[in-house]
Amino acid sequence: MRDLVGAALRRARLRQGRTLRDVADQAQVSLPYLSEIERGRKEPSSEVLAAVCRALGLQLVDLVGALHVDLTSTTTVSVRATAKWGQPRRGGGAVLTLLAA
Repeated sequence: MRDLVGAALRRARLRQGRTLRDVADQAQVSLPYLSEIERGRKEPSSEVLAAVCRALGLQLVDLVGALHVDLTSTTTVSVRATAKWGQPRRGGGAVLTLLAA
């Protein structure tokens, strides 16, 4: 989840043509910390996340919407058919892969 949050924040910042320093200063967080958030290395508190969103002119709902799009466009679900609860069919059963749209 950290990777998705960081990537969404970075995309928003780059779309605006802004630097890490500019956004970090406006959000009142350190530049290295914002960089680590964007790279998915740190998980920001709700307060820091709100401050970064404000600095980017976003509402938290905008960020959540971006995360929803990212999750639904990249999620792969594998389902294995079974003959009985928890027991695979002979031959290992059929595997169906669904891509969330």
